[in-house]
Amino acid sequence: MGTPHYGLVCLTVGPEVRFKTVTLSRYRTLSPTGREEKLLTLYRENVRILHSAAAYCAARGVRLYRMSSSLFPMLDLAGDDTGRAVLASLSAELRAAGQAFRDAGIRVLMHPEQFIVLNSERPEVRAGSLQALQSHASVMDALGLERSPWNLLLLHGGKGGRGTELQALIPDLPPAVRLRLGLENDERAYGPQDLLSICEATGTPFVFDAHHHVVKERLADQDDPSVREWVLRARATWTPPEWQVVHLSNGLENHQDRRHSYLITHLPSAYADVPWIEVEAKGKEVALAALMGAVPPEAAGESESRQVSTGE
Repeated sequence: MGTPHYGLVCLTVGPEVRFKTVTLSRYRTLSPTGREEKLLTLYRENVRILHSAAAYCAARGVRLYRMSSSLFPMLDLAGDDTGRAVLASLSAELRAAGQAFRDAGIRVLMHPEQFIVLNSERPEVRAGSLQALQSHASVMDALGLERSPWNLLLLHGGKGGRGTELQALIPDLPPAVRLRLGLENDERAYGPQDLLSICEATGTPFVFDAHHHVVKERLADQDDPSVREWVLRARATWTPPEWQVVHLSNGLENHQDRRHSYLITHLPSAYADVPWIEVEAKGKEVALAALMGAVPPEAAGESESRQVSTGE
């Protein structure tokens, strides 16, 4: 499949792609008018930064970008429609930002927060999770991103031991969610063997994460033969196979460390022919540049040392 496309996750360690936010406690101190003004200023600035992220990636040859799921705080706040109304008023800006990514040939994905648990045992959690997921899908719609796994909306398996429930609910998800949905293995509840049958039964692409797999199964490293097996089995869930996405990260101190390292020091041989690789490294753009050969490894290492010494 040729040289892989490496993906930037959400923001940069430098100041180029950094988004604004507001806390719930601060938001609640504001009057209704103040809330609207605050969100309008914040949302507009984040859309501007998102638009600029397209140019940032394009200038560096980055063809995959994971959009932050926290761009629009309070968007799905229960009992408060302010966020939705404000976002609707920015439809032209949103469309332009999405068009910038499309014009640059950059694939845009989203990986919502861990608290989204569609198969929870608690009805209120299921309802809130679906509402949040629909909000994320509405943002992707507003950006003009297509309803397909090309613009993936990625989740973990959710509540452990409830794979049957997850499989049963996927076909009934709203089209804006279901047509973009992908599932990823984690290091605790859902290994590849737990998700594959769900993905096959529901036509949902499987995003394989070798680091999670190694930690969960206590394997020696990411060159374990099972990593290649799961890369290929995951690829079979993608239509077309050339759209396959995997996640790449290394443990901070060793292969069993769940924490991500600053740079990618080990690229598993099993990923050699994977077309799209999201890089989950603390070094963000520095790690990507090292992988893509834009900077020599020693220069990337010096950047890591500066980050540690300055506390950035």
